[in-house]
Amino acid sequence: MQNPFTTTFSKNPDYSYIFTEQISEILENFSYENPSESVYKITGARGSGKTVILAKLEEEFRSEENKSNGWLVFDLNPNRDMLTQFAAMLVKEGFGKSASKSKTLNLSANILGNGAGIAVSSEKENRFFDIGTEIETMLQKVQKKGKKIFIGIDEVSKTAEMIDFTSEYGRWLRANYPVYLVCTGLYENMMEVSNVKNLTFFRRASTVKTEPLNMVRMAEMYRRLLPIEIDEARKMAKITKGYAYSFQVLGFLYFKKRQSETLEDIIPPFKAELFAYSYEKIWEELTEGDRFFLKCLTQKDEYKREDILPLLGEKSGNYSVYRDRLLKRGLLESRRAFVSLSLPFFADYMKEYC
Repeated sequence: MQNPFTTTFSKNPDYSYIFTEQISEILENFSYENPSESVYKITGARGSGKTVILAKLEEEFRSEENKSNGWLVFDLNPNRDMLTQFAAMLVKEGFGKSASKSKTLNLSANILGNGAGIAVSSEKENRFFDIGTEIETMLQKVQKKGKKIFIGIDEVSKTAEMIDFTSEYGRWLRANYPVYLVCTGLYENMMEVSNVKNLTFFRRASTVKTEPLNMVRMAEMYRRLLPIEIDEARKMAKITKGYAYSFQVLGFLYFKKRQSETLEDIIPPFKAELFAYSYEKIWEELTEGDRFFLKCLTQKDEYKREDILPLLGEKSGNYSVYRDRLLKRGLLESRRAFVSLSLPFFADYMKEYC
């Protein structure tokens, strides 16, 4: 039998997908005639399920029901010219100018085949061609035909391509064109884009933070797919702490080794997978101050503010800054007066490798 769990980052886990409430929130809002939000930013730690949420939203808007309601889905690559990609997709959907115009956007079969993008050609030399103007002309046609466009962008960062695209997108919002944007990215990358001058709409856009997977849903998924007794399934769910990547890794290893090894035997390779393929990258991206703060939380499960301040020493005045930033990054969780590490065995990783 094929292993129903996947350890590949950004891959949609078809057989072991756990439903999250954030998807329902966005779907419900976009279903209204005049949605209260047109832009959502999905943030969270690496491996927390940001890409899966976006993939599920795109899958939903590609459904036959939503197609009949006029939805088109455009998945843009943030590492390429996104305005060119967007224009090419609009042309492919039939919103380009006719060939009789002096200035046309052409999309040949060869270009479509190799993914090179859109080719701009002219019957007359026209130095005043502007792709933003061309896109607006096509969006007017989209609006007249009663269509709506869902734009998905995965792993946003502050690049020239992203800034150009979001600047144009702000104009489309002001013109009330039916374009809706959902993008994913690390908290710090989203903040860099948000702080660019004249991108106020992006800074104010609704931010959705990934949350730990539901314990009951995880346990039921383990029990059904492995299959195992509910007590063992609950134990496994608790070990993962709701971290999406750890849920997949533990399930993958258990399925693979269940005939010859116990859950306790699987924990060392489980930790090794988390450390090598997730935590190492997370650690590299942290500031020295954030690292110092996290290292202070390795001796017990939960800490109160008064427990942490003496450990910070001369940096105690920055307690609130570190705490708030790490909560937004998805590396801390807060419960009443306590804070704790949100990722399973992250304290072990810091003690053993940092």
